Amino acid sequence: MIVEKGGKARIYPALQGGNNWAPMSFNPTTGLLYINTLDFGMDYETLPAEQVADLKPGQPHYGVNRPGAYDPDKRGYLRAVDPLTGKAKWSIPFKSPNICDTLVTGGGLVFTGQLTGEFIAVDSDTGMILWQFQTPSGVVGQPITWEKDGKQYVTVTSGIGGVYVLKSGDPNLLHVPAGGTQWTFKLFEEYAPQRTSSVQ
Repeated sequence: MIVEKGGKARIYPALQGGNNWAPMSFNPTTGLLYINTLDFGMDYETLPAEQVADLKPGQPHYGVNRPGAYDPDKRGYLRAVDPLTGKAKWSIPFKSPNICDTLVTGGGLVFTGQLTGEFIAVDSDTGMILWQFQTPSGVVGQPITWEKDGKQYVTVTSGIGGVYVLKSGDPNLLHVPAGGTQWTFKLFEEYAPQRTSSVQ
């Protein structure tokens, strides 16, 4: 329990929440939500009110310390969740959380991106990673799908950024370069209308 002066507790989820700004997607065929979750906590410690007297004008004061509490092997998951029960049908752990939304297609693919730059396609039923492409920077944008001349495409941007990247000290991101690029991929024809497992 946190007390008024000097209290400390480990809290889940952390300040960023269990799912931050990145939207989830829903497939009415499977009845599942596809969501990137943030799976880390924080060590929340209240600070004595007397510290306010030591502040200088313009200096922020939150009244607490709140460093992150991380598992080094899994800070986030991609999950397929039944919205009626809240239970996950499958989940994929990642060393860094995915600060990216998900895109699910009628052909049975879930697209999302990693902070380390991988853009991936996952089987929406099984959670198996079917394909991935290494982009030059972290993927935090929103993948979209579109059609031209009867062909289906998926487009995503690559360019790392955001509060987690700036503040977490995540060691997996130390050498991920900044930069902004856009990538478009065409789905193989057999994948677009039915179950798909390949892009190019």
